Amino acid sequence: MNRLKDATSPYLLQHADNPVEWFEWGEEAFAEARRRDVPLLVSVGYSACHWCHVMAHESFEDAETARMMNERFVNVKVDREERPDVDAVYMNATTAMNGHGGWPMTVFATPEGHPFYTGTYFPRPQFQRLLAGVSQAWTQDREAVVSQGSKVVEALGQGAALSGGLLPTAETTEQAVRDLARTFDPVRGGFGGAPKFPPSMVLEFLLRHGTPEAMTMAEKTLDAMARGGMYDQLGGGFARYSVDAGWVVPHFEKMLYDNALLLRVYTHWWRSTGSPTARRVALETADWLLREMRTPEGGFASALDADSEGVEGKFYVWTPAQLREVLGEERGAWAATVFEVTEEGTFEHGASVLQLLSDPPDRAMLDDVRAELLTARASRVRPGRDDKVVAAWNGLAIAALAETGALFGRRDLVEAARTAAEVLDQVHLDGARLSRTSRDGRAGANAGVLEDYADVAEGFLTLYGVTGEARWFDRAGALLGTVLDRFPDGAGGFFDTPDDGERLFQRPQDPTDNATPSGQFAAAGALLAYGALTGSARHREAAEAAIGTVSTLAGKHARFAGWGLAVAEAALAGPVEVAITGPLDDPRTTALHRAALMAGVPGTVIAVGDGDVPLMEGRGLVGGEPAAYVCRRFTCRAPVTSPADLTRELTDSSHR
Repeated sequence: MNRLKDATSPYLLQHADNPVEWFEWGEEAFAEARRRDVPLLVSVGYSACHWCHVMAHESFEDAETARMMNERFVNVKVDREERPDVDAVYMNATTAMNGHGGWPMTVFATPEGHPFYTGTYFPRPQFQRLLAGVSQAWTQDREAVVSQGSKVVEALGQGAALSGGLLPTAETTEQAVRDLARTFDPVRGGFGGAPKFPPSMVLEFLLRHGTPEAMTMAEKTLDAMARGGMYDQLGGGFARYSVDAGWVVPHFEKMLYDNALLLRVYTHWWRSTGSPTARRVALETADWLLREMRTPEGGFASALDADSEGVEGKFYVWTPAQLREVLGEERGAWAATVFEVTEEGTFEHGASVLQLLSDPPDRAMLDDVRAELLTARASRVRPGRDDKVVAAWNGLAIAALAETGALFGRRDLVEAARTAAEVLDQVHLDGARLSRTSRDGRAGANAGVLEDYADVAEGFLTLYGVTGEARWFDRAGALLGTVLDRFPDGAGGFFDTPDDGERLFQRPQDPTDNATPSGQFAAAGALLAYGALTGSARHREAAEAAIGTVSTLAGKHARFAGWGLAVAEAALAGPVEVAITGPLDDPRTTALHRAALMAGVPGTVIAVGDGDVPLMEGRGLVGGEPAAYVCRRFTCRAPVTSPADLTRELTDSSHR
């Protein structure tokens, strides 16, 4: 019996009609494996994963393969986005045993959950041979199989987690820039060779660091990504990564977390330089989020699939003939030249992804052509959407939309951030505890992990700094209280799961960034900001301890510590604290507020509006006028009443 029909995960629901007798992760599956005395087969993936779909079609929809799985194993299907803790411990095992990992991830484990054989995608003939071989080994050489599982668990348990270390210094961040420069691609941007993933956290660090070398690497990469095929030149939004080194051909799935992180980075690039490309991409990406990723409740869906009609990228690519069909001969030929569409194509079957390697002189023509092509593309079969709401990724989106809306004067973006925050508050939050996912306004049973608490707290604090609504400050404080109470590792860092969470064979902990900021670095950033708004030594000290690992990573593995380095820049800058007093509907208050938001000093925290926010205490009007106080660790300079004076204060403060 397939038990996935009542799952909340769209990925699990994709497998609800398989002939495989799937279980969801949980005690029922473990008990069944013990009762039948057979191994677990744990299959981990996610809804937008192309090779997950391939393996599902080849094997999990095949009657003979399903028969072998059902007779010899208890089969467990896991959505890695819903259960990142389960994914993390088995990915550690897969990487340790094979030297690499990926999805779909295939794990054979004892009824206790100890992995003894792991892999990723297997074509059906190979997978059937593997099923037979593992089953035979379990039956005929049980002792060796169980011993292998125990050895894997023991070895992983002995892995020394990076935790503790010295507080990063200016030399630490300078060393990180030098390390990044060694792998920087000066021709195509980005770091290393193919495939290239958007280095969102590293780019945020480089923008905050702000030296000429750092800015060159950041701007080259941001411009190349925006012009290449990884960016949707018609509808906005970034694909997950580029399979080549030149940002040309993407792996077409679009993830919420990538676009939330990149939206914020492109907004910060515009704030730093005024780049028109940065402005265009930021606003197009924000519009894409609202148009294609919002759920009916007002949260943001997790991902768009890479495939449509069973073909990866079919929704996004064009041939010259298709351009001419939509635009006519002359304009179609013009569009093919502008978007680098050739008869040979950059993708399969002579189709091309669209690139915009140079800006055409006729911008109005470009805008018209893009609009016509976007309208024509809307008639194609769209990729599927994973509409579950992930707390952490929505926290990232809230922070990005709130800042982008405030800086570009887009109240609709701020309102979208507020609505998403309401969804998290009303659906995901129960006191100070957080559910990781929801769907259709119903919270899932899976508990939040460290990145959920940290990223949601970051989103709420950013929303408070933009709107002055103190309840978001209060909610963030409650979440960070849980982080400090439930997640510490005793050595200055944090585990990825709470101390009262489900016990796996290993308690996951990874302080390094992956596709998203590590939970530890995200927690450090939110703790630092909250400490700056409250004067809390406990929060400040916890933040500083959590970024201690940056000193170890900066000179050798800076690409995996981007968010920690960005938080380190904020700590080195103070962070600067700005308290703005005055009625929120007073244009003079608004002007001061905007000046503070535009300053761009790393990690600046802003207190504005009413509410019991300690940084606001004792900061009054000056001569009856709204005023701004620039402070560090609650020690403030003389208040100012004009935006120009505030900008000068912040500029001077950034060079202290």
